[in-house]
Amino acid sequence: MRVFLAGIIQGSKADPTVHDQTYRELVSAVLQEVDPTVEIVDPHTQHPERFDFTQDQKRAMFIRYVEEAAKCDLVIAYLPEASMGTAVEMWAAHQAGVPVVTVTPMTVNWVVFSLSASVFTDLDQLVAFLRGGGLDTFRAAAR
Repeated sequence: MRVFLAGIIQGSKADPTVHDQTYRELVSAVLQEVDPTVEIVDPHTQHPERFDFTQDQKRAMFIRYVEEAAKCDLVIAYLPEASMGTAVEMWAAHQAGVPVVTVTPMTVNWVVFSLSASVFTDLDQLVAFLRGGGLDTFRAAAR
């Protein structure tokens, strides 16, 4: 099973700084705990050098990973606040029939409730869901 980790990186920041990314480590660790064979696709950790890319390289990377989200079996999106990139990844996955699980307090956001198969308000809820066999729900649908 291939799981795409989507989530806020820069969000609405006007400078090149990023939001705290430790959620990626937590979600990856729990996914590996519940299924050591899961393949995690995570643009943030796979390309730490991307901040030195040219604008053309950044554009190509963004488009490639949007397309990759649509090829995975599941997308897990972390949105403590709005993220345009994550919304695009969610849309691409949704259009391809890939389920999206979203972690966000923005449960009344139209993008969130329209594109998500499941919504959790915090990471603790997601972790409990995954540890309780939630991944199996999506694994069966991926076959």
